[in-house]
Amino acid sequence: MATRMQYDTGQAAKRLKVPVAVFRWARHAGVVPAPDATGREWKRATVEAMDPQAIRASIPREPIYGGAAADRIAEAIGTPNQPGEKAAVGTFVVRRLIDMKLLTDLSGNADHELLNPDQVDEVCGRGDLAQLVTAHSPLGPDQAAARLGVRRICFDRIHKDLKWVEPAEWREVRFGTSRAGAVHVPLFRTRDIDAIPEQHPEVDWAAIRTTERGRRSPLTDLAKAAAAA
Repeated sequence: MATRMQYDTGQAAKRLKVPVAVFRWARHAGVVPAPDATGREWKRATVEAMDPQAIRASIPREPIYGGAAADRIAEAIGTPNQPGEKAAVGTFVVRRLIDMKLLTDLSGNADHELLNPDQVDEVCGRGDLAQLVTAHSPLGPDQAAARLGVRRICFDRIHKDLKWVEPAEWREVRFGTSRAGAVHVPLFRTRDIDAIPEQHPEVDWAAIRTTERGRRSPLTDLAKAAAAA
């Protein structure tokens, strides 16, 4: 068998007998040096020189899942998540904090997040945490339209035709038990929805908000012009 001369994250963690999530945190914390073989791999000699005990010590407590992190954040802002009820803070917010690099995902898995609880606690101590949660909370299309004070058809023009706002992520929603009936619903950050009127002062928002049902939306001509451009 050929001797391995380069190691990716999983291979290096296995060689050092440390959990992959712990190895990822040690890399984030600077305990593990940057890859020196390729952009994602280390040379054999570099891995052999790493200290497994120092890597383990870089994260004293067990990593936690995104749902547990959301619960801690909800508790910190005084709106605890209650079992059986819609969560005040969900994993959508956790993923946005990861996007902002306030949290570091250690899972390497798109289906769930794994986080350093000490880093989560640090975020929970921020004075602006409640504002962060509000700004990065999810809105579906109907909720986004209501927040803007416009009809759903107008929001569809804003999102689908004019592309003034993009979803932060898509969520699968099932109807019944069959996956054949599933649809993907866009979710938007609240702050992105709130920013739309300020970003587009050329639009008569008062007219859009007062257009009666069944009448032509003032956004229709803008959408047609955008499609023709």
